[in-house]
Amino acid sequence: MTQTADRTTAQPRLIDLEELFADPAFSHPAISPDGTRLAYLAPRYGRTQVWVRGIDEEHEDAVCVTHDARRGIRTFYWTDDPRWLLYLQDTDGNEDWHLFRVDLTAPDRPSVDLTPLAAGSRVVGVEPLRSSPGTLLVWMNQRRLVIDVFRVDIATGETSVHVEQPEGTGSYLLDRDGRPAFYSLLADDGSYELSAVDAATGATRLLRRVGGPEHPLGVPLQLVTPDGTGLLIGDYQDGDDLRLVRLDRETGEETVVAAVDGHSLDTMGLMAPGLPPTVFTSARTDEVVAARFVGDRPHIEVLDPHVAEVVAALETLSDGVLGWLSSDDGERLWVASFVHDREPGLTYLYDHATGESRLLFRPYPRLDPTDLAPTTPVAFPARDGLSLHAFLTLPVGVEPTRLPLVLVVHGGPWAHDSWGWDPEAQFLANRGYAVLHVNFRGSTGYGKRHVTAAIGEFAGAMHDDLIDAAEWAVAQGYADPERIGIYGGSYGGYASLVGVTVTPEHFAAAVDYVGISDLANFMRTLPPFVRPWQVNNWYRYVGDPAVGEQEADMLTRSPITMVDRIRTPLLVAQGANDARVVQAESDNIVSSLRGRGVPVEYLVADDEGHGFANPENRFRLYRAIERHLGRHLGGRVS
Repeated sequence: MTQTADRTTAQPRLIDLEELFADPAFSHPAISPDGTRLAYLAPRYGRTQVWVRGIDEEHEDAVCVTHDARRGIRTFYWTDDPRWLLYLQDTDGNEDWHLFRVDLTAPDRPSVDLTPLAAGSRVVGVEPLRSSPGTLLVWMNQRRLVIDVFRVDIATGETSVHVEQPEGTGSYLLDRDGRPAFYSLLADDGSYELSAVDAATGATRLLRRVGGPEHPLGVPLQLVTPDGTGLLIGDYQDGDDLRLVRLDRETGEETVVAAVDGHSLDTMGLMAPGLPPTVFTSARTDEVVAARFVGDRPHIEVLDPHVAEVVAALETLSDGVLGWLSSDDGERLWVASFVHDREPGLTYLYDHATGESRLLFRPYPRLDPTDLAPTTPVAFPARDGLSLHAFLTLPVGVEPTRLPLVLVVHGGPWAHDSWGWDPEAQFLANRGYAVLHVNFRGSTGYGKRHVTAAIGEFAGAMHDDLIDAAEWAVAQGYADPERIGIYGGSYGGYASLVGVTVTPEHFAAAVDYVGISDLANFMRTLPPFVRPWQVNNWYRYVGDPAVGEQEADMLTRSPITMVDRIRTPLLVAQGANDARVVQAESDNIVSSLRGRGVPVEYLVADDEGHGFANPENRFRLYRAIERHLGRHLGGRVS
């Protein structure tokens, strides 16, 4: 049996789900460029807001500088002017992001929308324009199908087109002065062409062609070096591991910047701004100074000697893994937060000049780590021999044998689970379930072969991997084969529906959270500006709904066409404003079941999108999950 951490002899208290799923008391800190202030997220008005305080002050001295009582703020930016702070916000989860400005000299004044866009347009990137203080470069699709680069004056809000991108699937990549240095093109055959841009004429010169299916979400990173002479990309080159590689602008020569044998670059931070970054950059030079790699625990590969000293000092503060890091422009003061399975987000201020450090905050001060369950990396082969990596979380204080098991399936599917804080895993383990997260084929982070093994395998080998994982847990003695549940969001919701249609005999309960029920309809309803970029993911891995034979195949892999097989108790949850998986995906599966008299619980949140962000909606969701799984799998219920 796989070894796990020592277990206590009594079950812990039943943790209130509000403690696990409330917004953290503090999160995502960032030190100001001059090192005098700290900005971070903390609740007010029932939502996360941005707070600012002096570097030596406490939260009681902080000022709440945003005032959005409708939806919490997740992403903010310092600027090069100490007067202004910026943040992103959408409307009820629709992902039409706008960029807002806050006046820190008058924080009670209403924020100013710097990007008053039409419905369906959104901000997708923000960077300072180094050569022009007080100016931003903002990527947004004012032309609905094209994401152009705009120049925005922070103080006045004046906006002008900076770089107009060509229509189609090409993008100019800019140097730190905002000049096109490289050109990235998704070609018709699915390959990615990376070219140098001539500064005088604008002509392009092909440097490198990169294969397509192994990069379903595009070539990772595509970061121009500060001097403009190189392009940093994630590339497999001739191997199976994703490396950080520099492409020279003049010669096309490739240089490996960071690589770890047997491990791939962790690209999750490129997909969602709230996750730990793929690379750390210097506040002083903008150079990449460290890179994150996937492993049983995330691995940080440090590239800069000065930062290596800082990281070595920081790693003495926690037995977790460095998650987020920011510094002042002089790189004397550092703020670091750690990834940990039971004590997440511990955040310290470190002074590299004196070597002194102090704890700034704990995000979940009411949680006792001894009540929480350790997460253990495990691995086992799929039925065809492909190695599968997973994370097992077992309840504290009970014998880990023949437990009810919840198989939790991540979204994407081009994403991956990793070791660290997972409130869902802790919630389920606290209720008495063994919890297994498996990085099935198609998950990123485990090499090119692992990703591309998912081509054509939706509702096929990708699902077999999940069944194999559950059967592994049964064979190890952890799981009761009669009490296995499946739960997931987005692709994971689709996987749950596949589980109860393709293999209903395996599952005693299922939860579909913003999941796909009809692959063809899902693809047709994606936002228009993302559709040209689907060639290496949905079109390559699943099919094109405009091609009759491919659409027919997609329908055979869609739960909506197998709904008559569902006999497993099912809970469905959906955000009404979901721009990725539209509400019809859930409505159709629910109405079909109810039309046949099959009971199904259905939660719809009118003020949410692709996942529930507002605390009251999260509480409602997890109360329903607690009841649903308790009724059908036998776990504890509060």
